[in-house]
Amino acid sequence: MTNNLIESNPQVLMGKPVIRGTRITVELFLEKLAAGESVEQIIESHPKLTREAISASLEFAAQGLRANVVYPDAEKVA
Repeated sequence: MTNNLIESNPQVLMGKPVIRGTRITVELFLEKLAAGESVEQIIESHPKLTREAISASLEFAAQGLRANVVYPDAEKVA
């Protein structure tokens, strides 16, 4: 499925994936969720966000993790 709400442009935030039309990165959204913020709190803090954009961010992140790579154990690497 093509995700047209997420874009990556080398001219914007060094090419980090952002929600189209904003400078809100997928990374920032995921960090806020991981920190315990609710979707409602995130939308309140960033009025340009929509539920559709949030879903697109989660889908983008999930697609990135489907890649055929082996992730090192952070504790063993350090």
